Formats: sequence, C-alpha cells, structure tokens
Amino acid sequence: MATKHDLILNHIESLPVGERISVRGIAKDLSVSEGTAYRAIKDAENIGLVSTIQRVGTIRIERKLKKHIEKLTFREVVQITEADVLGGASGLDKDLNRFVIGAMQVSAMERYVTPGSLMIVGNRTNAQKLALEDGAAVLITGGFDTIPEIATLADELSLPVLRTTYDTFTVATMINRALSDQLIKKDILLVSDIYMPLEKTHYLTISDTVAAYNRIAEETKHSRFPVVNKSMRVVGIVTAKDILGKNETQSIERLMTKEPRIVKKEMSVASVSHQMIWDGLEVMPVVADDLTLIGIVTRQDIMKAMQLIQRQPQVSDTISDQITGQIQMTTPQAVDGKLSEPEFRFLVAPQMVNEMGTISFGVLNEVVAHAAKQTMKVNQRKNVWIEQVSLHYFRLIQLESEFTLKTRILELGRRSAKIDMEVYIENSLVAKAMVVCQLMERP
Repeated sequence: MATKHDLILNHIESLPVGERISVRGIAKDLSVSEGTAYRAIKDAENIGLVSTIQRVGTIRIERKLKKHIEKLTFREVVQITEADVLGGASGLDKDLNRFVIGAMQVSAMERYVTPGSLMIVGNRTNAQKLALEDGAAVLITGGFDTIPEIATLADELSLPVLRTTYDTFTVATMINRALSDQLIKKDILLVSDIYMPLEKTHYLTISDTVAAYNRIAEETKHSRFPVVNKSMRVVGIVTAKDILGKNETQSIERLMTKEPRIVKKEMSVASVSHQMIWDGLEVMPVVADDLTLIGIVTRQDIMKAMQLIQRQPQVSDTISDQITGQIQMTTPQAVDGKLSEPEFRFLVAPQMVNEMGTISFGVLNEVVAHAAKQTMKVNQRKNVWIEQVSLHYFRLIQLESEFTLKTRILELGRRSAKIDMEVYIENSLVAKAMVVCQLMERP
C-alpha cells in the first residue's frame, strides 16, 4: 500500500509542467499535514520533479535526474589543463568543490585546504603533502615532477596528483572559465527537461485504423498522435484533420503525414520553440538517434518552459549578457495617450571593437537584437524570437563613441513584427537596421 509520501509524489508528478505548488495547497488537496506535504515537496525537488525559484515559488518541472553540472571532476580538470596523472588515479572521478592557490607559507595554508578541494602549487613537496593529508587533490604547475613519497600517498588516499606545463595564473583562469561555461550550460533548458516520456505518451502504429484513432482520442481528449512502425520508429503523425470524414476501417498509414518534424532530447527548448512557432506545430515526437519514439513535446509545454526561463535568475554571464548589460534604455513617454517608442544608448568599450578600433559587427548586431526585444516588451509582447536582422553601416563607429539607437515599429501582427532602427552619433545617422521577429502567444 502506498504511503502518504508516495501519494504526494505521484500527485506532484501528475501536475502539468509550470504548475505552482505550495505546502498548504498540497496539504489541503490530499488531506495530509503540512509537515508531510513539506517533506514530500522537498523530496520532489531533490529528485527533479519541482524547482523553487526566488520570488516565483515552487513550480512543477519535467527535469530528469542529472549530474550536478556546476561541478567539475578531477578527470575533467586533467582534460582542461592538459595534465599528466602522477598518482591517485582512482580518485579522478571525484568532484572538485573549490581550488586553492598554494602561494603562501605552509602553516598558513591549513585554514584554506578542505576535503574535495584542489591545491594548485609549484614544486613545493611540503605543500603537496599537506594538501593530500587534508583531503585535497594536487595540481603541480610549471611542468615540475613530484617525489615518489607523494605519488604513493596519493594512491593510498585516492586523491589525484596532477602535473601541467601551464603556470598557476593560467591554470586558475582555465578552471574558472570551465566552471562558468558549465553554469551557462546548466541554465539552458533542454527538451529532456520538459518532454513527456514514452510511458505517458499515446501513439498509433501503421497497422492501426481510424477506429483505433477515435478510441484513443476519446480516451485522452487529444487529437494529435505520433505513428510508429514495428520497430517503434516514428514514421508519421496523425491529426483530427487527417481523420475527418474517413471510414473507420481505413488504415492510419494511408492517412498520416509522413516524415514529420522530430526533435531530440539534447535540443534546446528555445530552438524547438522556434520550429513549432514557425511551422505552426502543436506536437512534435521526441526520438532517439535511430528515430525510436521516446516521448513527445507539446506547444503548451514549450510555451510554459519559455516563460519559466524568463523568470529564472541569471547564473553566469555569456558574451551576450556582457554586451546587453551596457545598454541603457530611456523611459518611454506617453504622447496622446500612447507610449512613445523607447530609445537606447550604448558606449563602445575597448573589448567590443575589432582590429580597426571600430565596433564589432557582431556586437552592434547584438545591441540591435536586444533593443528590438525591449521595444516589443514595451508593447506588451514579452515572448519574442528574432528571425532576421538586416544591418547597414553608413559610417564606422569608433572606440569610446556613444551612440543612440531609435526604434519604430513598422508592422505589428498576431504572429510577427517588423521594426525599423536607426543609429545616431550626435544627431548624425551612422547605421540603420531592419528587424523581423516572431511573436509567441502566451500559454
């Protein structure tokens, strides 16, 4: 017999992605104590069924169990720093919690060295020994070797001792960059985080008839289903439009849409949303590399996930974040009861120029794209996908120039918009852009 804890977990799993969850609500709906509900929700968070976001609350997600991607293993440190393993190879798959640079007196190091950390040090065998005895791995820089006693101790403790030819500063920079990259990857929502797995997916086979479609449609209240062959490979998709007016004995294989658009678990939610919006799709089969059906993803799941992404706190800065962080938007003014289009100011920093000392084309393109999104937000269109940017220079924009970007919406429809943009330096037109973007309705 299932416990109350199991019943709560099953209930949470049955909720749609994006649904908000509260201790009081669960306790009331399932007639359990708030303490029991709280413990079950915490367990659900640990196993990846829900996620708690600051100022938003606890939300049902479809996140699968993953490795903690924000951590590196010592084996990954070996690859990043091109290191040799001098000892302790059995501990290479342990997680790196932090790293310490051994540039101080040995007596002063003890307070900084903790189990699971990595001591980055030169040819100081006393510091290497201290690190191992305190539970830390060792990365020796400058290509220096170690003594047999240290290698033997590393093997006994299963703590890696590594050697790299890079200097200490370079190694620290490389590891910091790797950790930052991992955090950015963690922030990207994938299809694997939100799709409906096979055991919850309804599908038809090529040998099924219209009668089978009608039966499943009646049971599930859905109208679109993937179609598979005997090997469970996706060969089509069938909708209510395909079935309308057809005899119940007709074969699904003859009525389905062949070679449907498919996705894989490793694809980002953003890229899949682009496909679904562009092609007007409501359901897409999720397949393995051999096209075997492993689940489906729906337009509703995608839209909820996109809104969830917008609420998530930023974990680490991408190049795009660094550029857009320098953009200043003027507050739109009300003119005849209507808000004016916003204007944007941008100062060209040294890291944003090319070899000629003028603004990089990619940087200006990023500024234009960001300004387009912000302009649409002012017009209450928050879910925007930039489809095309046509950018033309009239004058080169020099280092440390401050320019103003003025926007004007030319077309605004239900699904798309076209924005005209002009770049000015001291009232002189220096560049012009035309941006076409797709608008995604709210779920």
